[in-house]
Amino acid sequence: MTAADARGAEADRAACVPAPDPHLGTLIRRRRRSARLSLRQLAERASVSNPYLSQVERGLHEPSLRVLRAIARGLDVAPEVLLAEAGLLARRWADGSEGTVAGVEAAIALDGDLDEGQKAALTGVYRCFVAARRRPDAVAG
Repeated sequence: MTAADARGAEADRAACVPAPDPHLGTLIRRRRRSARLSLRQLAERASVSNPYLSQVERGLHEPSLRVLRAIARGLDVAPEVLLAEAGLLARRWADGSEGTVAGVEAAIALDGDLDEGQKAALTGVYRCFVAARRRPDAVAG
C-alpha cells in the first residue's frame, strides 16, 4: 500500500466515524446550570473528570452510554430525557407515527423550578392530551 493509499483509507475511516453532537453537550451544560451545579460538582456526582465533562459540554467528546447515564444521574434526570431533548431519541406516537420529543416536553424537562415528580406528572398529562387529540374518534372540545 502506498502512502497516498494509506492517507485515503484513513480519510475514509474518519468519514465513517460520527462527529460528537455538540447539541447534547449544550443541553447537559444548560441542565447543569439550571440545577445550579458547578462543573466540578456534576463531575463528582457523575464520577467523571472535570476536563472530560467540560469537553463533553463543549461537544469535543461524545459520552458513552455508561457516562451519559452517570451524567443524567448526577443531574437527577433520565438519560432518555437528555437524548430526547437533543433530538437523538425518536418516540412512537399514539397514531403509530414516529418523531422526536421536542417543544412542550423539552420545556417541561428543562424547567428548573419543577422537581422530577412534578415534571413526570406534567409530562404525563400533556401526553394524555396529545394522545386524545391524535385519536380519530376524539371528541372536539
